[in-house]
Amino acid sequence: MANLPSTKHPTQCLTRLRPARASPPRSCPSACICTSDLLSCSRQTLQRVPRALPPTATTLDLSHNALSQLQDGWLAALPHLEALHVGHNQIGELSPRAFHNASCLRHLDMSSNRLRAVEKHYFEELVSLEELLLYNNRIARVDENAFAKLSGLRKVYLSWNNLTSFPFHAVQGLGNFSLRTLDLSSNSLSSLPVEELAALPEHVRNGLYLHNNPVRCSCPLYLMLQRWRQRGFSSVRDFFEEHTCKVSDAVPRSLIKLLKYNHLFENCSAEPDPAQPVPFPVTVGRVLLLACNASLPHVAYMWISPHHEPIWPPGNANRSVEVFLNGSLRIASAQPWHSGVYVCLAIDGPRNVSRLCEVNVTVHYSKPDGEAFSTGLTTLLGCIVSLLLVLVYLFVTPCRCPPCCRTAPPSPPQECSAQSSILSATPPTTDGPSRRASKHVAFLEPAREVLDGKERQVPAEGLPDGRHPKVLQLRSDTESISSVFSDTPIVS
Repeated sequence: MANLPSTKHPTQCLTRLRPARASPPRSCPSACICTSDLLSCSRQTLQRVPRALPPTATTLDLSHNALSQLQDGWLAALPHLEALHVGHNQIGELSPRAFHNASCLRHLDMSSNRLRAVEKHYFEELVSLEELLLYNNRIARVDENAFAKLSGLRKVYLSWNNLTSFPFHAVQGLGNFSLRTLDLSSNSLSSLPVEELAALPEHVRNGLYLHNNPVRCSCPLYLMLQRWRQRGFSSVRDFFEEHTCKVSDAVPRSLIKLLKYNHLFENCSAEPDPAQPVPFPVTVGRVLLLACNASLPHVAYMWISPHHEPIWPPGNANRSVEVFLNGSLRIASAQPWHSGVYVCLAIDGPRNVSRLCEVNVTVHYSKPDGEAFSTGLTTLLGCIVSLLLVLVYLFVTPCRCPPCCRTAPPSPPQECSAQSSILSATPPTTDGPSRRASKHVAFLEPAREVLDGKERQVPAEGLPDGRHPKVLQLRSDTESISSVFSDTPIVS
């Protein structure tokens, strides 16, 4: 396989150089319309490409003319050309140097011409090409290496042609993984390699349009399209009713809408979705050995790396990556950049490709020897310590609000009676020179007796008279001023 270009666009395509001051500007062809960077020669019944094209043009429109061929090297006068429109002409084939000196071209429209095939040399010099329009031609064959060097190709439109087959394995095995749209609708495809299509990357299947083809009805085809529909692929969702299949080869018009009338395929046993890649962890510097599912006779094996690079036996030049005859892949020293999904393919002939296995390799560094606790154990230990700290805070921390959390002890006999209730903020202390200042409030209720049916107050024995000014008074060594009717004494 030819080496792919290292960059998507050559360096000279990134900077648009203006013509030298010494060279006079070329005049605009009489049959064209010229602007600063646009040259339009559309609908002029031209049979040949005009001469003296202005070199500043980045877009050239030659559509809807009568061009039958493109001369060799005719684009040398347009070094900054990025878009070329030659659709609706009569071009039947292309010479090997038709697109010589067009390395900056990104968009090429050759739709509605008379091309009968897509040969290998047609577009191999368009290394920056991103979009290729070839619909509504007479193409019956596409060379398997036609897009081999177009590493930046994103969209290919081949609908409304005469294709009876297509080299899907070339899209998979040659590294065109930037492809997002491949339109093969409205052709003459009679069969589809379901296994090859299932091995394509998901972004390719999402933009793979196969509707309006006389494909033979089969359970694998129906199950594949149903799976794509469940995954929400645009190729099936946008053209749900246009997916048809042919019931009998002997009756060309026996086409049915297989997704709309799915009751005809009720007997098809649903196959499980493709298994997820097998995880394979490995330590940096260790030998990595991956094996395919089976060893088949007379079969060639190929691996596809996570960077979408094919790995054929015996491996790369320095043998750091090897592929053995039984399909096993060996990497001498695993490194972090070797991480990713590896796909093993068995190839028996140009069109028989089977995917055998997918392995998800994770290359990691070894843990230090002193690491004693795992992450789960450390997390559990942290939760237990946090719970203990909460319990200590709730039950062991001393109370800092004595009036709220201490109960008043019983008053001494000389300050209480059966008819009194004493509320004390601090327990009373004995008189003495070293006693602390204390505050307490005593609420005394005088005794009452009933005489001749009337109730009157009787002073208790050993207590001062109920009308004494010191009753209901705040007693304090500091002669505090009290408020009898407030919940909290006011201290001055």
